[in-house]
Amino acid sequence: MTSCRHVGTTDGVYNRIMAKLPQEILDAALSLPPEAPAALADSLLGSLDREVDEDAEEAWRLEIRRRIGELDAGEVRTIPWVEVRARLIRLLGK
Repeated sequence: MTSCRHVGTTDGVYNRIMAKLPQEILDAALSLPPEAPAALADSLLGSLDREVDEDAEEAWRLEIRRRIGELDAGEVRTIPWVEVRARLIRLLGK
């Protein structure tokens, strides 16, 4: 953890408080209803990437359209999560 001095506080007090804060936030997040931590994580991850790469965004839009088109045309089939999970467990030996 990076040390920094905060104006108006006794040396070290700010750092001790900030060291506790992330763990307290995590503890609070983990006590939320089951769907809330995922939404919180999504918001936090979104806050890290403030620059939007328009080329990447357009590439994803095209890929999504392509995949939807394949599904709609019956060119590919979906696999239920239960089946995918079972395959992964067998593959990874867990």
